Amino acid sequence: MFNKRPINRVDTLRIELASEYKEVLPLVAKLADSDEPVNTLLIDGTHGADFEGFAAKLAASLEERSIRTAIIRTRDYLRSGEELRQQFAENITDNRAFGRVTASGTIADYFRPTAPDEWREEKLKQGRLASGAGGPLRIILLGPGARWLEGGRRPGVFLDVSRERQQRLYEGELLNFGLDENEDALEKYKIAFFVEWPIVERYRKEHLERFDFYVDMNDPESPVATGTGELLRLIAEAASAPMRVKPFFAPGVWGGQYLKRLAGLPEQWDNCAWCFEPIAPENSILLGSGEKTIEIPFTLVMNSAYRTVLGDRVSGLFGDFFPIRMNYLDTMGGSNLSVQVHPKQEYIRERFNYILEQQESYYMMEQKPGSKVYLGLTESCTEERFLAAVADAQMTGTPFDFTEYVQEWECEKGDLFLIPTGTVHCSGSDNFVLEISATTWWFTFKLYDYVRPGLDGKPRPIDIGHAAPNIDWHKQTDWVGRELIARPALLSRQGANEEYALGRREDLLFYVNRIHLAEQWTDDTRGEVLLLNLVEGQRVRLEPIAAPDKAVELDYAESYIVPAAVGAYRLINLGSAPAKLIKAGVSPQWERAVAYE
Repeated sequence: MFNKRPINRVDTLRIELASEYKEVLPLVAKLADSDEPVNTLLIDGTHGADFEGFAAKLAASLEERSIRTAIIRTRDYLRSGEELRQQFAENITDNRAFGRVTASGTIADYFRPTAPDEWREEKLKQGRLASGAGGPLRIILLGPGARWLEGGRRPGVFLDVSRERQQRLYEGELLNFGLDENEDALEKYKIAFFVEWPIVERYRKEHLERFDFYVDMNDPESPVATGTGELLRLIAEAASAPMRVKPFFAPGVWGGQYLKRLAGLPEQWDNCAWCFEPIAPENSILLGSGEKTIEIPFTLVMNSAYRTVLGDRVSGLFGDFFPIRMNYLDTMGGSNLSVQVHPKQEYIRERFNYILEQQESYYMMEQKPGSKVYLGLTESCTEERFLAAVADAQMTGTPFDFTEYVQEWECEKGDLFLIPTGTVHCSGSDNFVLEISATTWWFTFKLYDYVRPGLDGKPRPIDIGHAAPNIDWHKQTDWVGRELIARPALLSRQGANEEYALGRREDLLFYVNRIHLAEQWTDDTRGEVLLLNLVEGQRVRLEPIAAPDKAVELDYAESYIVPAAVGAYRLINLGSAPAKLIKAGVSPQWERAVAYE
């Protein structure tokens, strides 16, 4: 049974997690204890956390102890929405889907230049109002950026939510941090990706250890809290064992029905197009201690334990950026993905200031007879005719036969198609694809989308201007057949068990192997992170040889991160039939480091 909420057990530390308000509030309320008649308590955190609900309950708890409160909100010190759009204009851009990553922006950019002085005046005013009124006063500075605005060491908590939670809220009424209007959910995601997350998540990374408590607010009615020091200890312990992130599911215009059934998703969903597992920036991870569980963004694991996870060579190339991703594309009972291409390294860096090109591969986990993959161009395709056809479809709304220009390939279960940047491609309908890729997300330039609207009823963005300069026009039928359709090569045997090389190219950051597991396989991370996915079979045990108590079990379609620190491990087939696992890692030949400019 596919597990939608995998809990990574961290029981050896015996760290107590506080859950629900009845346990969390007493912890936080202790921070208000002070001999000073007037003091400040910081409630900082990630946009989208229920700050108001938390502060109201905390204030009521303090008032029961005869401690008066005054709640001041950081939003009162922000620049106006119009000013923020001007501040980040070159990052937001006027493109419907794409912006430019703000690599040098800081939380201070959201606030008026006079904000720290205004805040100091407000504190003095509150102190004057409190003098002689009887009883202590605690000023609660509430909202993202509270610690920056305060500027000094004050007791405080950090309220956090995952990107998944934030995106669900963005589908509703939540606006981007600081803004007073948004066009739609697509613009919200774009601004979050290019502006908000780079700034706010970097702020969290730099300041987290300065807070007394970390509070998981993904369920606003049932928060979970622990000391930040304890949280970092939990992360360090979890990062030395096999880990599985919490899968993130999403519907799409082309989505199918296989994932929906496999994962037991809500019946009211029309389909499920994607499952991210793992796309490190997008996923959260569940850490279990005792009988309780805390959900944190996986980026927090990477921020503090990236060397443990990645190993020396890979962390030397990527720092705390997790470089490989796995995700599912489900078109079983759905329709074709858009015809698309991904940008090359120089283009993605120059135009979008993003650190890594989007290289991909399609591994066919399941498919119906007759399904297709579209990869590369036909031998008769010319740049002029293809671009004219897609431009005409975009202008007139009239579909055309794209297979005149894009090569159609038969596919079977177990096939692997390699997709370096510049390669025109898409999955056809009735496929369940495991995508093994470089960790880049959002940089898909759609050339042709069958003139269909998105789920919101609006036209889907077509990016001919970005796509055209990135297409490798020489990647036509014969070349693709030789270079991009994987042919398994036996690497090694252990009894009846075998490992095959499926996909390796100099222009791909990642490699893809497949282990055919009859009984048991012994392997080693060799000091570098690995990803494993059970693509065929029922259940496999993944057991670190030096720490068998940290063993985990994979069911069909589940992915595990095997940190570099695990070292030697064994795979044990627990099913009644042979199993197959995809094993992916960073190519030994890859030498290009990444960093924001």
